[in-house]
Amino acid sequence: MKIAVCIKQVPDSEARLRVAADRRWIDEEDLRFVVNESDEYALEEALQIAEHTDGEVVVFSLGPERVREALRKCLALGASRAVHLADEAFAGGDAIATGRALAAAIQNGGFDLVVTGSQSDDVGFGATGSILAGHLDWPHVWLVMGVEIEEGGASAKVTREMESGMNEVIRLRLPAVLEIQAGLNKPRYASLKGIMQAKRKEIATVAPSDLGLDPSVVGAAGSRVETLSVAFPESSGGAEMIEGDAATAAGVLVERLRKEARVL
Repeated sequence: MKIAVCIKQVPDSEARLRVAADRRWIDEEDLRFVVNESDEYALEEALQIAEHTDGEVVVFSLGPERVREALRKCLALGASRAVHLADEAFAGGDAIATGRALAAAIQNGGFDLVVTGSQSDDVGFGATGSILAGHLDWPHVWLVMGVEIEEGGASAKVTREMESGMNEVIRLRLPAVLEIQAGLNKPRYASLKGIMQAKRKEIATVAPSDLGLDPSVVGAAGSRVETLSVAFPESSGGAEMIEGDAATAAGVLVERLRKEARVL
């Protein structure tokens, strides 16, 4: 099977963040970036499927020059090659613009499967994979917690996480797009051999013109969502502890919600 994996490089969740001077995003100077968590699980799932089907994994990502570091890590883990959508025109896109660009990069590659993470750790749209599937006109499943390839690669049995501890089992024909939930598997570590081999693997760089796209439909120009400002949550006081046993405290809380907050 030939599998495309879409990854995103995001700020390290343990990094100390600062709001940029224009207050429209975070200050990226001296900030450490990593591969998005659920994308790591998506890559691992793709690598396992490829190993069982004698397949190939190709990694795609969009962003500035620093993204090559994330792609090189994926190559060290076992991907065969990578595609970097690096042109400045791709920058600042929402899920619609990014999904359109990734679909254009993938659509003529002869892929049987596309896997992505369920959502990014920075903006958390959770929609890029769905947009991508729409442009490819392929079926897709979000919050995937299990994948079994069936019929010699013609279909897949997919377990999807739902609410209240319930799962949904879906069978769909391939090609398809699967959006992987963190925790599906155990991502591997790169070996020294893999790191050395990654230096010789191809990272192709593409621009909108290479994909047959006008710059006006990708990046910030092609987005429907505009970020006006970002800020840290303001801390506030006013917390009140309700005394008494559970039954007494619950009664007081319900009364406050009914009479003071007027939400019941």
